[in-house]
Amino acid sequence: MTESTESRRKRMHIRAWRRGTKEMDLILGRYADAHLAAMDAAALEAFDALLAQDDHDLYQWVTGQVAAPDEFAPLIERLVARPVNG
Repeated sequence: MTESTESRRKRMHIRAWRRGTKEMDLILGRYADAHLAAMDAAALEAFDALLAQDDHDLYQWVTGQVAAPDEFAPLIERLVARPVNG
């Protein structure tokens, strides 16, 4: 059975807000709140792949402590460039 786009968005929204570290909850959860509904299939695929990454690695990429891998660099740049107040 294939996951519907709406179910996928809901799953990703929950995963973005329940990371395991509060910092990544806030960063990814707020980004999901602001952008998830408007993401096309390619953006959903990229964000879903990002959500599968370890919080420690994600935090280092977002804060610039370590360069993000090429496959995630564009999305990390968008996360950093579009901070969401909340």
